[in-house]
Amino acid sequence: MPERQTAQASAAPPASDPERASLLFQESVAIMARLRAPGGCPWDREQTFDSVRKNTLEETYEVFDAIERRDWPHLSEELGDLLLQVLFYAEMAANEGHFTIADVLEGLNRKLVRRHPHVFGDAAAQAAGNRAEVDAEAAVGSSAAVLRNWDQIKAAEKRTGHKDAEGEGNQPASRLESVQRAMPALAEASKLGAKARKAGFDWPEWRDLLPKIVEETAELEAEAASNDPARKAAVEAELGDLLFTVVNLGRHLGVDAEMALRGCNRRFRQRFREMELAAEKPLEELAPAELEELWAGAKRKLAAQAATS
Repeated sequence: MPERQTAQASAAPPASDPERASLLFQESVAIMARLRAPGGCPWDREQTFDSVRKNTLEETYEVFDAIERRDWPHLSEELGDLLLQVLFYAEMAANEGHFTIADVLEGLNRKLVRRHPHVFGDAAAQAAGNRAEVDAEAAVGSSAAVLRNWDQIKAAEKRTGHKDAEGEGNQPASRLESVQRAMPALAEASKLGAKARKAGFDWPEWRDLLPKIVEETAELEAEAASNDPARKAAVEAELGDLLFTVVNLGRHLGVDAEMALRGCNRRFRQRFREMELAAEKPLEELAPAELEELWAGAKRKLAAQAATS
């Protein structure tokens, strides 16, 4: 019996260890500080907020992928990579005198208490900056009531320009603030266009966007033709304008740009794979005309298969 009990205990999930987690987090913060310090890693020291941000998006999608595949060991690793992004930004901000990782944690803790009066009590939530009148007792044991309270507290924060317990800032909210930035850029562009449409700021119909696409393409071509590395930001801006216009064309046509691009990515994968299978030698050894011929053949083959199925 004792052996059986031991086996069952070993199969149980590991218990949370706040003290160990706290020590490990402090170690991670110290490691990041050393990497960015003089004599640290040259690559880490060269990074900026703009250079790191694309990695943050990539790491986020890798977390999504691990969750969808229920790959728990991989998810643990990817969450570590995502946490690294937070530490990186906080250390860069500290280097520039903006804020520290302690400020990040303090703000998070206050927000969690502020938006959970049913857990921490009205007094604690108000001390953390809650200005909304909510029924904390009604939320006990009711997830629907919790969400209603959460939305009311968030709305109160927006009305007051709330950033901390003192509620500093009283700028009126833009009507576009209801469009969350924390989403794929294609989806955000579509929602921004839809919100602007309600104010009368939109193209009358989808055909009106076609000349705009031509215009934005010409502006992009003019910037890119300079081949000046110093104009990279301008090229990026023009490419963004072109993408924004194309996304809104999709909105007018009733097509979700994100899904359209995902479908295009899937088709590209399939066609490229067909090219690899059909080629008699490695693709990199083929001339452009040969590659184009393989591509056309892959499209025809897959289209015929789709028509048959």
